Amino acid sequence: MGRIGIFGKFWLNRFSSPASERPVVRQVISQRPTGILELGLGTLERSEKIVRLASRVSESPVHYVGLDRFEARQPGDPPGVTLKEAHRRLHDLGRIQLVPGNADSSLSRLCNHLGHFDLILISAATDQQNLTRCWFFLQRLIRPDTTLLQEAPGEDGGLWRPVPHERVNDLASQTLLRRAG
Repeated sequence: MGRIGIFGKFWLNRFSSPASERPVVRQVISQRPTGILELGLGTLERSEKIVRLASRVSESPVHYVGLDRFEARQPGDPPGVTLKEAHRRLHDLGRIQLVPGNADSSLSRLCNHLGHFDLILISAATDQQNLTRCWFFLQRLIRPDTTLLQEAPGEDGGLWRPVPHERVNDLASQTLLRRAG
């Protein structure tokens, strides 16, 4: 189990807070990802926890890529941090790459340079219109063993649900059909 131990694993699986993020914690503990992509960072509490936990349970260094609007947040967006603050808080936790901008435009620019990921997290705060255009690029970043979790909107953080690879392929196809039609 790495550097966490059986009691630490039990505590994280049962008592970590907020409770809505326990599926993400369980996934990190069981999968031991070394490549994590997160769309929508928010206030960084989840990001810090996930990167710190991943670096403790995996044998290899963690490569974390976070896409967020940072300073370009709209008035209706949930609260977040600046790019400088995010770098300051995440820098020492692993190989961190933070990309400012909308998720769709950022992924379209960097998709071929990022490689593949073991875990992809999509926050409920991600704009749905931008997310619709992201599926084509996300399809190119996943492998058969990649886990993709999407947060459902809700009070105090929504529930995290897995997105099957078939669903990603369907959504990517719909995006292409919309562009062609």
